[in-house]
Amino acid sequence: MDLQRREGRKATEPRKLSVNLEGLARVDGSARFGFGDTSALASVSGPIEVRLAAENPSAATFEVLLRPLSNVPATQSKSLAATIRAALLPSLILSQNPRTLIQLVVQSASPARMKSDDGLVAAMINASTLALLNAGSVPMKGVVCAVAVGRTNSTLLIDPGDDEAAKLGASGCFAFLFGDGVDDARCVWTNWRTSESFDEPELQKAQLLASLAAKSVWLRILRVFEGDATLVEDAMETS
Repeated sequence: MDLQRREGRKATEPRKLSVNLEGLARVDGSARFGFGDTSALASVSGPIEVRLAAENPSAATFEVLLRPLSNVPATQSKSLAATIRAALLPSLILSQNPRTLIQLVVQSASPARMKSDDGLVAAMINASTLALLNAGSVPMKGVVCAVAVGRTNSTLLIDPGDDEAAKLGASGCFAFLFGDGVDDARCVWTNWRTSESFDEPELQKAQLLASLAAKSVWLRILRVFEGDATLVEDAMETS
């Protein structure tokens, strides 16, 4: 694992993490997250009034909308929105606000490098988590953090860069739910795929490396809210 990459980082290191609490108008919380030049913006509104057709008498309705960098949302955008929703659902306590709507809007702030850009997916999930914490209006069981992993030749790489993405024989994004601390994490979603035969030990190794890298994202999020530690504590209520 001593491979040296273009940015001078090791195989186990993500690109530079960037975080900004945007403070967008007319939403309850917003944030931007990036791995290097791959970044995403997310905003949260709610609990707000829900359409009658979408009303749930026992829980809040959680809706995720994805806005591409250009053009209008298409099938791929709807599929990615469903992916982000699935990754975040395990962290949310929706039963405390029945008959309301929690609306998450996510937008790419950088062009996708290819049809499946796992780094952008991870950035979107992390931006969404930050926006939910910034809003503070949705009770949470924990915090979901995500990172991309790829394999080139026999080496697993955390957060592949532009020059590495096209050379990968296997790749995917891993999302982890962190509860009481950095050592309390479980994988809640992955889309690991390979062009070769499926290798269970490789998947387990990729997940382990991803969990270690996701801890750095979680710690960065904690540092962002250090000035208002109660914001994270209030959001992370137990069910």
